[in-house]
Order: sequence, then C-alpha cells, then structure tokens
Amino acid sequence: MIQSHPRIGFDRYVQLNWCKAALEVASGKQSLEDLDCLVSEVLDGPESRRKTIDVLKRLWISPFAGNKEFVARGIDIYRSIGESAVIPLCWGASISTYPFFGKTAEFSGRLFNLQDDCSIAEVQRRMAEVYGERDGISRATARVLQSQASWGSIERVEKGKRIIRQPPLVLIDEQIVAWLVEAVLRYTGKAVSLASLQSMPVIYPFVLAQSLAFVVSNSTTLELRSEGSSQLVALSDKNIPIEV
Repeated sequence: MIQSHPRIGFDRYVQLNWCKAALEVASGKQSLEDLDCLVSEVLDGPESRRKTIDVLKRLWISPFAGNKEFVARGIDIYRSIGESAVIPLCWGASISTYPFFGKTAEFSGRLFNLQDDCSIAEVQRRMAEVYGERDGISRATARVLQSQASWGSIERVEKGKRIIRQPPLVLIDEQIVAWLVEAVLRYTGKAVSLASLQSMPVIYPFVLAQSLAFVVSNSTTLELRSEGSSQLVALSDKNIPIEV
C-alpha cells in the first residue's frame, strides 16, 4: 500500500506587508491589482507571483469553505482594531488554513521551549518525518521560516542556517485572544486543555495576556468542557467535528 502524506499548501515566501495587503483587499480598502503590484515589487516571475497570491487569497480573500465564517470574523476584528491586529490575525489564518505552516510553527515552538535558538535543518528534519522525504519539503519549510522571520517571530542567522526566537508579542485584546485560541483549535482539530493553551508551541510568538477561562466564557464560538479533573477548551459550533 502506498503511504500518502499531507499536502503542503503554504510553500511560498510571504512577506508581512503582503498579508496585510490581502487583509486590506478582503476589507474592501484595496484591490487585487494593488496586491499584485505589491508582490511584483519583489517577485519577477509571473508563475511565482501567481502561486504566492493564491496563498494570500486562501488566507483572507477566498478562504476554504470550512474557514469562511472564521475568516470573516477575523476581517471584522481588523476593521475594528487595525494595525496592531495584523500579525496575530495573519498567524491565526495561516495555522487554520495551512497545516504545513502550523506544523512548522509547532516544531519551531517545541525547539524554542528547550532553548531560544535552533537550526533550520532540525525543523526540516522533523517536517520530513511528517510530510515524507519528498522533493520540496525542505525548501517549503525554509520558505515558511523565512516568512515567519518577515513577520517578526524569528531572526535568521548564520547565513540562514539557524533561527533565533524573538521577544513574544503580548496580546491584551479579548477579541484577538479568543480568535487566536479558535485558530489553535482549528489547527489541532481537537479540544485543548485550558492549562496548556498559553504554552501551545504553535503560537509561540504570542503571550495571551488575558484570563483564558474568562475569554472562553465570554465567547460565542468557544466553550469549556470538563473531563475528570481537567478543563478543556473546544469549539462550540456543533457542525465542526472536534475530538475530546
């Protein structure tokens, strides 16, 4: 039997200002032509531009069916809060839309839990264990890490061979915290222990500076569930399958 591996999806270098522009397009403040011009300033080849813009469209402009309502709420948060919401919103959209991006972030976060820097080769090796020793896995992982560096979560050093964790972004807005928690649940596909949410490796660039129990209790999309002595956070939408 031939073993299948998950699809990559996010295999491009994506700058933070491109993500912001895609949010602006989704918010009705810019056009697709504006986004294309911005990407064209860096990428010359038409095929490379097309593939990069396709990634950006899936984040905000033409999300997958299961993410449409979630993404729409993220766009509303951006309209309400503005610039300060860009990084957590783009991170949440990326981990919920592209598991490859999320898994790269998760492995990086796990390594950062041990020390503040790690080799890109180590992240690539762990990604290959999940996605297979296929052509393009190492390159796609490197591009995701390059993107995350553009977003300010890491710094690439030693000619791009190592990454250093940057100071985390403290999130105090309840809307953003609740939305990012939901992104984590969509990424994991299962309920998560309330006690572990703050330290989830997939969101290592952020500190959730809110009482998460309070945030969940005030949310219409999240709920607390009890399992023995543990409290779990789950999606309250019964139409979304989620393991407990």
